[in-house]
Amino acid sequence: MGVFRERPRRLRGGQLCCPFCGLPQDRVATLDQDWVLLEPDMAPLAHTVPAEHRWIVLSDGRVTVYGVCPPDQFQRCRIEHRLACSKQRLPDLWPWLTSLRGENARRAERQSDPEPPEPPAEWPDAG
Repeated sequence: MGVFRERPRRLRGGQLCCPFCGLPQDRVATLDQDWVLLEPDMAPLAHTVPAEHRWIVLSDGRVTVYGVCPPDQFQRCRIEHRLACSKQRLPDLWPWLTSLRGENARRAERQSDPEPPEPPAEWPDAG
């Protein structure tokens, strides 16, 4: 093997669009040198999420599943977008997730709604 003279390229996280609903999802590195797609701008209290679905953000920005029960009552976590995606069929894991999935369905519909028609240049005389 030769000497690598250039700096290695790093994979970066970011946002991708979900192929099912079209909404953004955060691509975040895990401790296992892998990637997970998380629901953006969503950080519920960890004790409200089942242990196998809690993604805790570490100080270096990576995430890991946090299965310790019970977690600190103020600990926040992230959840995978696939759990909140309104276009994927999943069991009702917990009630607030069902509400989130419903809200995401409404957001996706609003995103795909056609633009409202332009108002007329002159309004008719109403009175």
